[in-house]
Amino acid sequence: MPANREFGQQGDDFDRFRYDRRRAAYACDPHSTRGRLLPEPVSATRSDFQRDRDRIIHSTAFRRLKHKSQVFVYHEGDHFRTRLTHTIEVAQIARSLARAFGLDEDLAEALALAHDLGHTPFGHAGEDALHVAMQQFGGFDHNAQALRIVTQLERRYAGFDGLNLTWETLEGLVKHNGPVIDATHQPTMRYRKNGVPRAFLEFDRQFSLELQDHASAEAQVAALADDIAYNAHDIDDGLRAGLFTIPDLAEVPLLNECLFEINSLWPNLEAQRVIHELGRRLITRLIEDVLHSSIGGLEACGSVDNIRQAGRSLVHFSEAGTLADTGIKGFLYPRMYRHKDVMRVRGQAEDVVRDLFACYINEPSELPDEWGEGIDTLSDQQLARRIADYIAGMTDRFALLEHRRLFDVSPDLR
Repeated sequence: MPANREFGQQGDDFDRFRYDRRRAAYACDPHSTRGRLLPEPVSATRSDFQRDRDRIIHSTAFRRLKHKSQVFVYHEGDHFRTRLTHTIEVAQIARSLARAFGLDEDLAEALALAHDLGHTPFGHAGEDALHVAMQQFGGFDHNAQALRIVTQLERRYAGFDGLNLTWETLEGLVKHNGPVIDATHQPTMRYRKNGVPRAFLEFDRQFSLELQDHASAEAQVAALADDIAYNAHDIDDGLRAGLFTIPDLAEVPLLNECLFEINSLWPNLEAQRVIHELGRRLITRLIEDVLHSSIGGLEACGSVDNIRQAGRSLVHFSEAGTLADTGIKGFLYPRMYRHKDVMRVRGQAEDVVRDLFACYINEPSELPDEWGEGIDTLSDQQLARRIADYIAGMTDRFALLEHRRLFDVSPDLR
């Protein structure tokens, strides 16, 4: 970001970004895709990336996001984000960034729409509990689960399991947060503790995703869009829930600047409008920061292959943007994610997931018929993974109903 421009302000160079359609040299081209695991005829009306996006939207896993928690469980209020509304917001931001950079919008949108498909019920609480339950069987990772969903678990098409997505979409789904292994084939920092998920390695043997390289700029855009979206909407949800107040946000420099601007333009504005104005300004400033801090590196690379070989993510915040992002997360972590009321419900949710896993492991006959098919032939590892697949696919509501069916006492998560 140029030193003579304040954080979040548009400079004279802003005309470098265009919001009409164009394709940059470093954009993924759907006409040059590396294809699908199972070849299919070309569509007469849609690009391959458009077809990927549409298959994701029409999947069962995508619909289930409507009833999966973001931070607050479904019955705590109709206006709090769910995994689905979060996903839609991420997709909107990803499309905006992709268009400004001249990237393929459909690929960026597909990756944004798919990025949370593998989440369990009850958000990260459910994921953590399922990971502990699966520890001796390879653990649980929501990104690896998303790959399992789109390559195996969705069973809708006559010719294949999964969605048979393009290589570029699968690559972005697995590596949007960076490479999975390093040049020596050791797990990168993200996977150093628990190892690379088995789902990644098994699929890579069928259809190599080049796990040691970075993903496309479209995937990197989707990852940053996720950060921007949840920074803004978690502040919104936290204020609505009464976990903190608007004056409390004065601790965070960028938020303080946005609030000062709002108050200067509209003194005594009602709180609901202040909250919305704060969110839209925050999103705008972070998007513009990413655009200005990233365009030079993308243009210098000049091609998709060079972006993958760059050795670092090229779509990123500036130094000032990183500090702002860190400050927001530093505020939200104790005030929201670790708030005593949120932690109480989180603990109850973890109990639900642990109980369900233990019940199905001990009494596999409790699984529904379609999930219990051929169960006598499964190894302990295969049975545990099937149970994890079943639980991960549950919505919050279904998990609670199933717990009440199987146990005499169930929490109400309040």
